[in-house]
Amino acid sequence: MRLLAVSVLLSLAWDFTVAQHYYQGLMDYLENRMLAIEDRMELWNGQAHRYNTELKDFRKLASDVMERLAKEHLSLGQDLEGSRVRLSSVEREMDYVESQTTPRACGNTADRVLEQGAGSWEEGREEEEEEEEEEGEWVEVRSKVSDCVELLSDIRSVKILKRAGSPKGMWTRDPKSSMVYIFNATSGDTVHQFNSVLNFTSSPGFNHSRTVRLPSFWSGSGSAVYNSYLYYIQEGADAELQVVKYDLLKNSVRDSAMFPVERRSPVYRLNPETVVDLAADEQGVWALYAAGDAEPTITLAKMDAGSLDIEQMWDTKCPRENAEAAFVVCGTVYVVYNTALASRSRVQCVFDVNDMVVSEEAPLLYFPRRYGAHASLKYNPEEKQLYAWDDGYQIIYRLTMKKKLLA
Repeated sequence: MRLLAVSVLLSLAWDFTVAQHYYQGLMDYLENRMLAIEDRMELWNGQAHRYNTELKDFRKLASDVMERLAKEHLSLGQDLEGSRVRLSSVEREMDYVESQTTPRACGNTADRVLEQGAGSWEEGREEEEEEEEEEGEWVEVRSKVSDCVELLSDIRSVKILKRAGSPKGMWTRDPKSSMVYIFNATSGDTVHQFNSVLNFTSSPGFNHSRTVRLPSFWSGSGSAVYNSYLYYIQEGADAELQVVKYDLLKNSVRDSAMFPVERRSPVYRLNPETVVDLAADEQGVWALYAAGDAEPTITLAKMDAGSLDIEQMWDTKCPRENAEAAFVVCGTVYVVYNTALASRSRVQCVFDVNDMVVSEEAPLLYFPRRYGAHASLKYNPEEKQLYAWDDGYQIIYRLTMKKKLLA
């Protein structure tokens, strides 16, 4: 019995010793793991502190940079404002110089009459009409189309006068007088007449204008004023087009004629309201139109300003796609293009009726970026200026001219 008891006690002592060693090893393992975790946490804490410090430094640096940029932006804004003021001053000085030295235009005797009153001009025009009926020729010997040799070289400056009326419309100035004519929107029977550009600019909207009520509605933004006559397109109920010649001094229709197009097709894809665009330059009255909806290019016609007969026609090879407007200077057509989402307008196609412009000298001109797309561009040969309608803004572009290389 005693031996059995001793044996049991020894066995228990052994098991206890083994268990003690096992638990001691487990405790040592857990302690080592805790120490490793503590070391890792201390490392993470150090890194987090460093990142926090770096973030604070970055915030301070970014704040300093933003403050410096704000100061530079303010300084740049002040410089730009100063430049704008200086530019406005230079434009005023240029306007004064140009008003003292008005450039000559290629025209007939009546073209030399400028800034006359309506009464004196009416008498002069009647005398001129009698002389033209007797002579039927220019004072200087000229070809049927003309030997005017001026070519557009550059857009010298731009002046935004005001914003009045609809997004689309047309305005122009009669080269024979100071009268300004406003065609608000793309259809109507009312034309607003102002005595001068200054009178139009100082007037709120069209309040101080003289209203000219036409006997029929004009269609599109392609009307023109030449020798105190208004030329506009009348669209009939059966889609027939008529060119109407309206006497602005006598307030009566002088003549009208059917325009020879088979169907209604916009001449410019970006301005579908304009089917025929009438233009006036040093040579007289022109018409730009599309021969048919399937025709990809713009057709040019020279019109007799008196009888409205078409004297000659040309295929300009200028595409209608992406075209927004065009104008004629000295028998040369300049077609202006843009994009459906209005960007920067540019002269991208040039056609000369006398083949005096070679492709190497044809200008690729960009208009200054403004508001949208041009609804109309009307050239004034006496002033060498374009009268533009851009998203309701009335704009004047001053042009620089040169001689054609083949002249």
